[in-house]
Amino acid sequence: MRPIRASEISSFLYCKRAWWYQRKGIASTNVEELAEGTELHHQHGRAVLASGLIRTLAYGLLLIALVLFTIYATNQVL
Repeated sequence: MRPIRASEISSFLYCKRAWWYQRKGIASTNVEELAEGTELHHQHGRAVLASGLIRTLAYGLLLIALVLFTIYATNQVL
């Protein structure tokens, strides 16, 4: 008996049939759909990363605006 790896347990918990096919060495028939799904996940990951960078930039610009406003308001009072 060969040991069962943690990735196999994860695969089994996700889909018992897919795990069985994988264990028997039967190739998947929906390779194209799997590739499309993988690409979709990559696109989503890039979109999430871009939105995080844009949010960080927005916070930075807001901080700069607040500093400039404080400097302007301080100069108007003096």
